Amino acid sequence: MTQEPLPIYKLIVLYMLDRLSYPVSTAQISEFVVDRGYMNFLTLQQVISELSGAGLLDAQKALNRTQLRITQEGHDTLSYFEDSISRGLRDEICGYLEENGLRMRSEASIRSDYRKIADGEFEARLQAIDNGMPLVSIQLNVPTEELAVRVCNNWQKHNEAIYQYLTTALL
Repeated sequence: MTQEPLPIYKLIVLYMLDRLSYPVSTAQISEFVVDRGYMNFLTLQQVISELSGAGLLDAQKALNRTQLRITQEGHDTLSYFEDSISRGLRDEICGYLEENGLRMRSEASIRSDYRKIADGEFEARLQAIDNGMPLVSIQLNVPTEELAVRVCNNWQKHNEAIYQYLTTALL
């Protein structure tokens, strides 16, 4: 029997997402709520699932990451219950986001995914996004899923150098 997460857990997640203008991964939310002991990872997964099911947040899967963004309905709901979050906790969340926001935004702006295409090949889709606009989008066909995963992982690690190389070579 699963236990219903406390409403405050849902409000914490909504509050964090409401303060961000870009989608973030479950892992990025986890860094705050799990590492600081507000909830464990399984509870966070349940909270995200329930918020998504209720239409309060949008959860998009890409490769091994889930990108989260608050919906308008989530924002409206939060506005009714925001005062249920203590001032101290709101300040702690805002401080954390202020301190880590640039890193979180950078991590969220680099996207990679792959999919199987005809003839057993895989297409790796790589993107770097700034202010909601793509800086670069690359689609690369590779012969195996293992290579597609490696391409996606290497894009996450080396995107800046690749982008710099492309702009230098092409401009």
